[in-house]
Amino acid sequence: MPGPPWRGLSGNRGGARATGNGQQTGPEHRRDPTAWAVSMPLRTVLDGPTEVNNPSLIFSNALTLAAMAPDPDLDAGSGFDAVGIDDDTRLVYRYVLAQGTVRVEDVVQDVPLERTDTAAMLARLRAAGLINRTSGSEGEYTAVDPRIALRALAERTEAHLDRIRAAIPDLADLFEQTADTSESGGGVHVLDDPALIGAWYTRLEHEVTGEFMAFDRPPYVLAGENPVEPLVLERGVLWRAVYAAEVLERPGAWAEIRYAAAAGEQARIARSLPTKLAIADRRTALVSSTLDAHRPTAVVIEGGPLVDLLCVAFEAVWADSVEVPAADSLEDAAPLDRGPGTDDRALLALLGSGAKDETIARELGLSERTLRRRSADLLRRLGAANRFQAGVQAVRRGWI
Repeated sequence: MPGPPWRGLSGNRGGARATGNGQQTGPEHRRDPTAWAVSMPLRTVLDGPTEVNNPSLIFSNALTLAAMAPDPDLDAGSGFDAVGIDDDTRLVYRYVLAQGTVRVEDVVQDVPLERTDTAAMLARLRAAGLINRTSGSEGEYTAVDPRIALRALAERTEAHLDRIRAAIPDLADLFEQTADTSESGGGVHVLDDPALIGAWYTRLEHEVTGEFMAFDRPPYVLAGENPVEPLVLERGVLWRAVYAAEVLERPGAWAEIRYAAAAGEQARIARSLPTKLAIADRRTALVSSTLDAHRPTAVVIEGGPLVDLLCVAFEAVWADSVEVPAADSLEDAAPLDRGPGTDDRALLALLGSGAKDETIARELGLSERTLRRRSADLLRRLGAANRFQAGVQAVRRGWI
């Protein structure tokens, strides 16, 4: 996710990887119970003794493993991460439930995992009370009835959450003791501490319920990644962000913005932005009053005509900005007799943002010579003599 207006951009993206036996174990493969079920018996046949070459045994194993694999519709986002059990550990748990009794070697051989700390995952499940370990050198793990074990785990987790809720008032008092309480009017707070500015931005992310609007431009006061935005998008909040063209000067920024757009953010690029801004539900706004990276200041405005004015300003900039396409494939150019391809939309967005040719070429992974050739071809197809005319023609044709 791209960072918010007070947070820098950062690129950490996971992907599929190949295990020692050549299987792909990325998220797409691991969610495919058919691929799991089919690959396992075949591997057993190839690596095991001759007597396992039994069609009925292969079919039986396939059915068992297919039933063991998580249902992509019912199991996704089941909330196990709330109790410290990630996707890999959950797969191991389902394997133990399906088999009844397993050893570490069984899990390593049979379960396609992204990580290799199988023993640690089994230990985590045991610590949670979901499985037991037998005594002896074999160290076998056995399943515990999930109707009992999971209910007990959920009740313990709820008790922990209750204690956290009970601590909120006391912790809030500590926070208020260090917060800047100076006001320049009703519902207006001046912040001159980067930590307080960041805390207010995160607060708006947590409190928003319907719509979040942001201007994103440097300098930044928070770390690059924004772990809260994906959670906000999952709640169904409409998130609109306008990025200043200067953001694209940081290598990898274009890919980050398009990744956010693919995740649900509505993103656009403006030639420039006068300030940094975040508005939650058109009720509360956080706006930079200075752009000094060493001594940033911001103003929080809660309700009233000033927030309405900032909303109007955002909409005006939004309407004049270039939409960022979500897809990031730049390989297939659209034929002359068809509409724009994803590469055309990406190029138009960057050309319209006012970014330099060097920046555009770097973000699209092109040489400057190839960029000039593609730009000239795009202008020819649009019947435009320059970038401005290309933007006008693209809008008229509904390309952007």
